[in-house]
Amino acid sequence: MRIAEMNWMQVEQHVLQDRRAVLPIGSVEQHAQLSLCVDAILSEQVAVEAADSLRVPVFPVINYGFTPSFVDYAGTVTLRLSTLCALICDVLDGMVRSGFQQIVIVNGHGGNTPAQGFVAEWMADHPGSRVKFHNWWNAPKTFAKVQEIDTVASHASWMENFPWTRLPGVTL
Repeated sequence: MRIAEMNWMQVEQHVLQDRRAVLPIGSVEQHAQLSLCVDAILSEQVAVEAADSLRVPVFPVINYGFTPSFVDYAGTVTLRLSTLCALICDVLDGMVRSGFQQIVIVNGHGGNTPAQGFVAEWMADHPGSRVKFHNWWNAPKTFAKVQEIDTVASHASWMENFPWTRLPGVTL
């Protein structure tokens, strides 16, 4: 379930029974003929589909990430790594203040991976809270299937090409 489909009173009641939540993060960067928001779209899609049957709230995706290597492509927006880490920190602080103690960050962009170390540092300052940083494409079964099909598949390839990342009227 999406946190956007809950009000504060429902969240207050929910955390009395279940303290889990999910935070998707992505980026806005070039992906060839696919949407600039592929990484945000995929992290949110994976998060919502994984959490839905468990009735775990999914917070809105953090759309922007750390992607300095693609800034020369129109539409690409990057955060400084320090800004991304500060943003994640502020969001995690708010989630914990709301009662969530077990949080999965579903990452959709490889450039955001340095924030994983920051998350470990954040947990050290927040005893009782646990955060798992998960890169959706590195899930063992997902990665094994990709490797079985194409060992060099990566950014802007078929493995990010889904109906929800394609643009109308754009041929690949």
